[in-house]
Amino acid sequence: MFKKLIPLMLPWKLKRWFLNKYFGFEIHPSAKIGLAWVYPHKLVMGPGTRIDHFTIAIHLDLIEMRANSIIGRNNWITGLSTQTESIHFSHQTNRKAELYMGEEAAITKNHHIDCTNRIAIGRFATIAGYQTQLLTHSIDVFENRQDSLPIIIGDYTFVGTNCVVLGGAKLPSQSVLGAKSLLNKSFEEPWTLYAGVPAKAISQISQDAKYFTRATGFVQ
Repeated sequence: MFKKLIPLMLPWKLKRWFLNKYFGFEIHPSAKIGLAWVYPHKLVMGPGTRIDHFTIAIHLDLIEMRANSIIGRNNWITGLSTQTESIHFSHQTNRKAELYMGEEAAITKNHHIDCTNRIAIGRFATIAGYQTQLLTHSIDVFENRQDSLPIIIGDYTFVGTNCVVLGGAKLPSQSVLGAKSLLNKSFEEPWTLYAGVPAKAISQISQDAKYFTRATGFVQ
């Protein structure tokens, strides 16, 4: 615990050096972590990546952030690392407690990301607004045990505010999940607005929409 406290008192350049050397992280010189508690088993941050203040990311096997991806402030990112001894999920021998973010992807602020199983957020995707929950694990009432499934958020997607995404769900590339929706299954059709509780296909999205062809993650 003491070793994890030391970086909080260091300026960023020394903090990055310390995290890389003593925790085996791979943090690019142009990446940055604010005043945050980020201690997965392994952390890989590519060029231009950022984790903002007051985010907590613990009990994961891996967080991998590709170039210019961002995790905003005050996010809670957790799971159950396969490096720990636990009777939970022992039947899932291939489970990976990971968060992967493609280039230019963004998680804004005040979200809960449960990475008991793998969550993959694609290139140029945005987990927008506030208070969205990505929950990969639950109780299997038939088997009376904890169970988990991965979540896939495709490339160039937009997840509206205050959504719930459950394990096994997939939001296809070039798609939108409307605000306050529940995504609890895997969809495949791109260029679609999905919304509702539970979410279903509502309408097609014009392929002229500029969000889906932008060259940088930043939206002005």
